[in-house]
Amino acid sequence: MAEGEEQGLQEGERRVVENLLRVRFGELDPEIQAIISRILQLPPEEFTPLLLQYSKQELLKRFPSEKSRGN
Repeated sequence: MAEGEEQGLQEGERRVVENLLRVRFGELDPEIQAIISRILQLPPEEFTPLLLQYSKQELLKRFPSEKSRGN
């Protein structure tokens, strides 16, 4: 896949994740924003069910931010 296509795909996935989180939780607060890149490390078939089923606290526990991991 060409680099531009790959970047477009990644941006599209980011928008999907952000929109799902916005629909579920009403806003993208700093805690949620901090874990989006970690969520995107999973393939869509794995992250989609998590975003639809997990509570905010479950997502934060499943995808700890770099700060909370002590890095």
